[in-house]
Amino acid sequence: MRFGHVNLVARDWQLLADFYCTYLGCVRLEPVRDLQGPLVDAGVGSREARIRGVHVRLPGYDANGPTLEIYRYDPLIDVPASVRRSGYGHLAFQVDDIEATRATLLTGGGSSIGDIVTTHAGSRRVSWCYVADPEGNAIELQRWHTD
Repeated sequence: MRFGHVNLVARDWQLLADFYCTYLGCVRLEPVRDLQGPLVDAGVGSREARIRGVHVRLPGYDANGPTLEIYRYDPLIDVPASVRRSGYGHLAFQVDDIEATRATLLTGGGSSIGDIVTTHAGSRRVSWCYVADPEGNAIELQRWHTD
């Protein structure tokens, strides 16, 4: 068994795919999916369903690494995201420079959720913060300190 992917439901899948590739080092993988019909309806439990989107490979992995599946589902159920709700809360990316990465994401259409903080995790320290992508999905940026 091995991990495959995480799905991110988007209002605008192309915007989010571009954001994750441009600002977080993901790599877009073809083909673009455009799926509909009786099998899709059965799989998602909805009538007249349509799925459009793409996979992007997460940074730091080879060609067989895990992906972020960025899909638009129709009909779409639109509810606000929060890092404090039950269920999946955020994606985390380890970065070398939190301040610079955060600033770049904000310039690229992201928004700030909180401040950059440094806490202890056992004998190590970790600096982290939350930002949101252009559709409000939470992203954690983290940097582990080796000292």
